[in-house]
Amino acid sequence: MTITFIDAPAALTETRGALVVLLTGDGTLSGPAREVDEAMGGALTRAVEAKAIKPKHGATLAFPFPGGLAASKVLVAATGPDALDATQARLLGGKIAAALGALDAGGATVLAQDVDPALAAQMAAGMTMRRYAFDLYKTKDRKPKEGDIAVAASDGDAVRAAHTDADALAQGTAFTRDLVSEPANKLYPETFAERLQALSEHGIEVTVMGEAELEEIGMGSLLCVGLGSQRESTVVVMKWMGADDADAAPFLAVGKGVTFDTGGISIKPSGGMEEMTMDMGGAGVVSGLMKTVALRKAKANVIGIVGLVENMPDGKATRPGDIVTSLSGQTIEVINTDAEGRLVLADLLTYGQREFKPAATVNLATLTGAIIIALGHHHAGLFSNSDALSEQLADAAKAEGEGLWRLPLSKDYDNLIKSSLADMKNTGGRAAGSITAAQFLQRFVDDSPWAHIDIAGVTLLKEAKPLHPKGASGWGVATLDRLVRDQFETAGS
Repeated sequence: MTITFIDAPAALTETRGALVVLLTGDGTLSGPAREVDEAMGGALTRAVEAKAIKPKHGATLAFPFPGGLAASKVLVAATGPDALDATQARLLGGKIAAALGALDAGGATVLAQDVDPALAAQMAAGMTMRRYAFDLYKTKDRKPKEGDIAVAASDGDAVRAAHTDADALAQGTAFTRDLVSEPANKLYPETFAERLQALSEHGIEVTVMGEAELEEIGMGSLLCVGLGSQRESTVVVMKWMGADDADAAPFLAVGKGVTFDTGGISIKPSGGMEEMTMDMGGAGVVSGLMKTVALRKAKANVIGIVGLVENMPDGKATRPGDIVTSLSGQTIEVINTDAEGRLVLADLLTYGQREFKPAATVNLATLTGAIIIALGHHHAGLFSNSDALSEQLADAAKAEGEGLWRLPLSKDYDNLIKSSLADMKNTGGRAAGSITAAQFLQRFVDDSPWAHIDIAGVTLLKEAKPLHPKGASGWGVATLDRLVRDQFETAGS
């Protein structure tokens, strides 16, 4: 699908394909919609008066084979009673794209001349996000290619300029979805790292560290996870230094990248194991964030670190009861090798904070099934040592329409991961499983603001939402990008 931006069609009645017109918040037709209504003999007005469509955000009503027009269909879409902001405009675009897909409308022209150019650009980004599809490996029954969309605006040049920024999020989110959707025989540590190296073409400095270097550094916790795999464990560091002050403390995003997780020696049940290709979702979000900030040339210093490993059973694999030494020097008794993501993140957090002295750190991981029991598939779980950072993340998630809910940390939970043989054990039992995982991570964090986001329930969804089809959601790219915009962009940028 291609989206283009045009000025108002000179001959509206001769425009082919589908026409999309807007119903404004007070239930009246927009200016272009009135022109279409006149050509249709007042059919749109009669439908509105009969309340066949209500002025609820994203509500749609289709008219097939409209009289007086060359268009094959007319789709009326309601902007909603509240003034559109960037997020609501993006959501509206997604809902329009979904409605057009259901109509099998082919190509379409969206009449958005009455919409602010920046918001029209966000609508276009939402259409792109909703029409995402991953069918790379299908040789038949592929989703039919949906037609191109033209967005008609009062100032096509202004929309095109705004779209460069708005589309950065759409592209970054698609990058995350692609990574999460790839099977493990195609996306493993080496090939994942190669895809991240390609981000250098956007101005990101990419450094790849293999096992020899990681051993020299002392990442014993991370390396123990991949001992049972034939694939070499890898850490990738991505730097975007876009702030006016190159020495300004960066925002650090850290992601778990377990490209396949059998559970290791503590092997998982076979049911659903095929979905463990998404266990690198945290690394996918960090990667998507880095692409987004680079594409929009963010005036911020942002560093992304991902640990790429496979967790497999083998004669060399880490066993329950083994004790490993982390980069921080703390020792860990491995109780359950299926609690491997925290072992990866422990060394990444230590390394990132030592090397880069970040202003704030957020790590993301598909870390626990317990978070799904607690929050389902509508919210990610948030844990933090900073009320201020928690509020900033909650505000960013709310603004972007992504669910995020804070859960507690305390010494009472910390006691559950005490070990009689080492400094700690990597699990605390079934009770409060997501919290004890966060308590484990906190032991590898200094006093600077830090947050852990458990995205196990929101990374791979079984139903479509306004901005994505079912499958990999890309949850978190928008929230972290908004956090960077609101809290770390250079003043005045």
